[in-house]
Amino acid sequence: MIRISCQEQLLQGRSLQEKFAFARDAGYDGIELRARGDFAFRDRLPELRRAARDGVPMPSVCVDMPHFFGAFDADLRRDAITQLRSQLSVIAEVGGPGAVACTPASWGMFSRRLPPFEPPRGPEQDRAILLEGLAELGEHAARVGAILALEPLNRYEDHMVNRLDQAVDLIETVGLPSLKVLADTYHMNIEEDEPTTALLRAAPHLGHVQVSDSNRFQPGAGHLDWAALLGTLDAVGYDGHLAVECRLRGEPGTAVAAIPAFLRRHDLGVRV
Repeated sequence: MIRISCQEQLLQGRSLQEKFAFARDAGYDGIELRARGDFAFRDRLPELRRAARDGVPMPSVCVDMPHFFGAFDADLRRDAITQLRSQLSVIAEVGGPGAVACTPASWGMFSRRLPPFEPPRGPEQDRAILLEGLAELGEHAARVGAILALEPLNRYEDHMVNRLDQAVDLIETVGLPSLKVLADTYHMNIEEDEPTTALLRAAPHLGHVQVSDSNRFQPGAGHLDWAALLGTLDAVGYDGHLAVECRLRGEPGTAVAAIPAFLRRHDLGVRV
């Protein structure tokens, strides 16, 4: 049986306890947290500890900052790494064994598909900076007992890591088991030649999956082949969460509540 979590901002309720009560009734198994910069996630520790004591499963956290560890500016890179180290420590405490912190290399920083087309930093420098950042973050993740999952984004949102195989290459080069790949079905729909093949090839390093449909709305609102995607995840033995990260079409509460049943109906699809 697949495990499904939902990002906290999509859930009804004021507290995490109320949000999980709504989520549990809808068929979710946990909450994916969001973490802003300026140590806002660390400052939530009293709230998160209460929720954990009350039995709220919080298996993952998704970074929500304006800059990331692949930034062009050295000070912004350092701040992103500092924030991520803190977020890894917090999620390790409240998220339980195998807790995951999710991050792209960058978001919205540059796209080769839009003018001026050529970034101010070459691919060799990009790679060196990403490897350096991943090594530091992976070592910290290992120390605190968490996983850092690197998320490829589509070509309009990031010029460095767009496909699962690119993330795998970086992670294999660093060589730390605390580093994994995050597969996001929306970005895969844009960048992968064939999403199920990409999942098969990335399977040994797959640490987290985020789900939305081809149009970034909730699963079922677009044209993704969910039976094939979920069948592939079953076939490779993926045992993590599917974290719902999407926009919503329709009445929000109804739309969010319908997602777990939709995904579980398609979990008996194609076996690879």
